[in-house]
Amino acid sequence: MTAYAIANLRPAGGRPPHEDVFVYMERIQATLDPFGGRFLVHNAPLEVREGEWPHALVIIEFPAIEEARAWYDSPAYQALIPLRADHIPGDLILVDGVAPGYDPARTAAALRASA
Repeated sequence: MTAYAIANLRPAGGRPPHEDVFVYMERIQATLDPFGGRFLVHNAPLEVREGEWPHALVIIEFPAIEEARAWYDSPAYQALIPLRADHIPGDLILVDGVAPGYDPARTAAALRASA
């Protein structure tokens, strides 16, 4: 089942990124390639329809959660993290996607039955 790394980044508004951030961006794809990771969303404008989202969104797709975990824990990515995190704080989660044929109505029925 497909999995995702989702980051909510809080760049400093109005200031250009630190040089380390550019180095991070130049090197991250090489850390993703061995694990089948690919960017789905990166530095795209957001159109907020509900609530607030003042930060930048990044979504990276992996073939499965095991690859997402292995990428995050890899020495290559661990070495890159400070290049970004020291200048752009954020939150990052790893999450499984839904299986093909997922039916939200079935999920609602199961939740209703257990309530």
